[in-house]
Amino acid sequence: MKKPQAIVVGGGIAGLMTAVSLARRGVQVELIDRWEPGHARATSSDYNRVIRAIHGKDHFYTRWAREARLRWLELEQETGQKLYYECGALILATEGHCAWEDNTCATFDALGVPYHTYRPDDVKTFFPQFDPKGIKYAIHEPEAGMIMAHRALITAVALLKRLGGTIRRGHVTTDSAERPCLDGKPLEADLVVVATGPWMADMFPRTVKPISVVAGVNVLYHSTPDGSELFDQSRMPCWIDHGKGSFGLPSVEGSGVKAAVVIPDQIDLDNDERLIRQKMISRTRQYIDHRLPGLKGQRVVDSKFNQIIITPDTHFILDFHPEHKNVLLAGGCSGHLLKHGPVFGEFAAGVGLRDFGTPDRFKLGPRKKLSPNESPSGR
Repeated sequence: MKKPQAIVVGGGIAGLMTAVSLARRGVQVELIDRWEPGHARATSSDYNRVIRAIHGKDHFYTRWAREARLRWLELEQETGQKLYYECGALILATEGHCAWEDNTCATFDALGVPYHTYRPDDVKTFFPQFDPKGIKYAIHEPEAGMIMAHRALITAVALLKRLGGTIRRGHVTTDSAERPCLDGKPLEADLVVVATGPWMADMFPRTVKPISVVAGVNVLYHSTPDGSELFDQSRMPCWIDHGKGSFGLPSVEGSGVKAAVVIPDQIDLDNDERLIRQKMISRTRQYIDHRLPGLKGQRVVDSKFNQIIITPDTHFILDFHPEHKNVLLAGGCSGHLLKHGPVFGEFAAGVGLRDFGTPDRFKLGPRKKLSPNESPSGR
């Protein structure tokens, strides 16, 4: 019996994990990317990303994140690569704007997710890196941490090849009917999965662009103080600070402390340089001085300019194209996709092989913006 054939377009976390899952199911898989998987333009690039189960009142993503944590640990064992550091995550709940955090506590109670809450004074005691000024309380999720994003991509490439998949360099575009094409010819396979991150919007101007926005995020890495381990992952958790529109990760493997003030930036995906905006350096330093006073005066040692595709409700996209029944669109809201990568890939493979359908939340139909109280990402 002939093996089913699949082409996966896009070598970011969504595409690679879907390709790996298809290969595990015995599908003959070819992955196509414009550049080498793990390239610096990819949304899934950068050294590390936060993994946490904190998703407000949304039980679906909370369960997925908990399952994804186990899958990352299994991938570590299978590949022998260090992919996950369980340093915990600290969520700072801003006084007067705590709906997302309050809902998270209720969800954790319902699902049995381990967590602790801390009063501002206790934050100073247990997490001396942070100045708790302006927060009502903090949630600490001890079984959270960080995924080594770039290493995860390279590891997934090697795993896909080991499972019999192939990787091809090529620039897939779409024709006027939004049919994926390579070198002017439509892609032919039992299943074509398009997982091109922010590039999906321009590739599918009728189906994806109306329900998505592409934004850039400036990320800075700061040196840790001389002779101090206080800001290393062994001593410090990742954090999310919604009141300041910020998040960050401790130093790991010598990277420096990662911090971002999330002010969505415009980007021309194909023509703009991936360089940090100068104004964001001073903006991020102001935040660091306020929230992490022990890093005051430390120098920026590295930077990344990431781009993400965001849907109004911050749900993923995972649905067949309305005109091309073998074309599955996979991605959307990459701001919180990477941590879910192994679970998302398995689910996408199952949808692609029609083992089951896809939830309404992932469908291409009209999307509406959710309030922070309702949004799974809190924004």
